[in-house]
Amino acid sequence: MVHGRCLLHVVASLIILGLSGATKKEPVKNNSGVQPAGQCGVWVKESEGGLFTSPNYPSKYPPERECIYILEAAPRQCIDLYFDETYSIEPSWECKFDHIEVRDGPFGFSPIIGRYCGQQSPPYIRSSGRYLWIKFVADGELEAIGFSARYNFTADPDFKDLGVPKPLPVCEFEMGGPEGFVESHQITKDGKALATEAVDCKWYIRAPPRSKIYLRFLDYEMQNSNECKRNFVAVYDGSSSVEDLKSKYCSTVANDVMLVTALGVIRMWADEGSRKSRFRILFTTFQEPPCEAGAFFCHSNMCINNTLVCNGVQNCVYPWDENHCKEKRKANILDNLNNTNGTIIGVTCCIVILLLVVSVVVQLKQPRKKYIIRREDFDPTMFQEVFEPPHYELCTLRSAPASADLADLADDFENYHKLRRSSSRCVHDHHCGSQASSLRGSRSNLSAPSSSAAPPGPGLTDVPPQPLRPLIPAANRRSILVMKHSYSQDAADGFDPDDELDQVPTTSHRLSRHDKAVQ
Repeated sequence: MVHGRCLLHVVASLIILGLSGATKKEPVKNNSGVQPAGQCGVWVKESEGGLFTSPNYPSKYPPERECIYILEAAPRQCIDLYFDETYSIEPSWECKFDHIEVRDGPFGFSPIIGRYCGQQSPPYIRSSGRYLWIKFVADGELEAIGFSARYNFTADPDFKDLGVPKPLPVCEFEMGGPEGFVESHQITKDGKALATEAVDCKWYIRAPPRSKIYLRFLDYEMQNSNECKRNFVAVYDGSSSVEDLKSKYCSTVANDVMLVTALGVIRMWADEGSRKSRFRILFTTFQEPPCEAGAFFCHSNMCINNTLVCNGVQNCVYPWDENHCKEKRKANILDNLNNTNGTIIGVTCCIVILLLVVSVVVQLKQPRKKYIIRREDFDPTMFQEVFEPPHYELCTLRSAPASADLADLADDFENYHKLRRSSSRCVHDHHCGSQASSLRGSRSNLSAPSSSAAPPGPGLTDVPPQPLRPLIPAANRRSILVMKHSYSQDAADGFDPDDELDQVPTTSHRLSRHDKAVQ
């Protein structure tokens, strides 16, 4: 029985070696990678699938070994993975020691499908997309024969309605230099593909020897976000093989990437319904310190070409190369000025200053001009019709009978109305002759004896005017003090009829003249 098993292992090994030799004779598409190369068993690659094993299979695998297998299918295809029944890996609780780990994607952080160990082979596995990530780990104790797995590519059920994809156009670009831009619109600009065709394009960026590449995304947007089967942008470090895949973006955010080799590859996949996906990447080649002559130190372990300093583009991780460029640009502008430019600038500045001075003078003179225009447009007759300045009268009656007082009071009111009508015709003068004559007439009437006054009538307005009477003695004399104030035009503008009597200015010299006349 033991000899039969050994014979079976030998036959299987010969078959695998024969397939491996046959495969090496022809170039194979849809290649997948294994790390580290040459230390992780047999690797057979075919156009429709392949086969890979653990180290030394079907003999025991060596201790302290870690192998990573990354499988990649063509667009709109997925991967079917089968493990052979001849399978044995050191068993442990939750497979913490020797084990096989399978993930649904191209990275070690892709969603995990399962972790397997023991004597029972893993079940059939199908990927959800174009990639599978497999890792085999062996510790330093209890080795076993390991595993053998085969895989093939099959149509992705998510695209069964679209049918078999058309052949993709050849789309590759070669780029180099201290800096450059990788843009998605180069596909249609250079005629690599039509705007309605699915594309799988690659940009190869080659840096000088002992140099590295820094990639910074300036623009990025996927038409079908979070649908990596339909569109994505991938970055490879060292080659375009899947094992050198550095980053893959198909969501809403793309981060900058620092490559450690002199060859970088940018890949864009977009199907017919995702051609509006776009990106724009700035690449900068650099060397690690110490910097050579003619290089600029970016303070982030980067030495870039000195021609990239102050070029308006941030080539360093942080903007050290563009921080001190404002002073430099100002000095260059001043140095380039000649006599003609200086004269033009000087004349222009003088004109601007002169216009500013004129505008300030006009603003200062503008209020005075408005005031003068108001005085010229002023119409005294219109003012008299609309506003008539008030006149204040202060009367005091002394030692006179009520009947005589009422009769004299009617005369005083009549004379007052005449005086008011005459005073309204000379608003601008402080004293009027007509007012003085009327006032003297009223004073004569007020000097008449109270004993000869007419009896009071039914109304003050029905009492006829009394003739002039001689002055009576001082003991029986009645004195009426008249206080009058006539406003000038300026005072009338600010007059408030609601003001109290004590707030209105009076002419004291008219009161003194009246007292003298009475005496």
